[in-house]
Amino acid sequence: QVQPVESGGGLVQAGGSLRLSCAVSASIFSINAMGWYRQAPGKQRELVAVITSTGGHTRYADSVKGRFTISRDNAKNTVFLQINSLKPEDTDVYYCAAGPFMYLVAGKADYWGQGTQVTVSS
Repeated sequence: QVQPVESGGGLVQAGGSLRLSCAVSASIFSINAMGWYRQAPGKQRELVAVITSTGGHTRYADSVKGRFTISRDNAKNTVFLQINSLKPEDTDVYYCAAGPFMYLVAGKADYWGQGTQVTVSS
């Protein structure tokens, strides 16, 4: 596939954990940084985390530091987002994206996934 494909979303109780995955074609994955964003209805899409193509550097939104971890498996062309200590305010559609690192930090990706819904119940 050309576009990233997310999976792993679902309904979880507050305090629980989820691991989101995003599969990307090898040609896109190998040369690009990867990022996760989230968006609630009626709100702007916000950056959650970004990781460089080598996995050597990451950046997180202040609101998720300490709870979210982005990682990538370059052998499987997959990027992950581990989400711990989930809160109701983490309820959003989570999107995976690929592109140059600083472009992703600015919210501009070359490739976007369709999103996966995460719902956290209180």
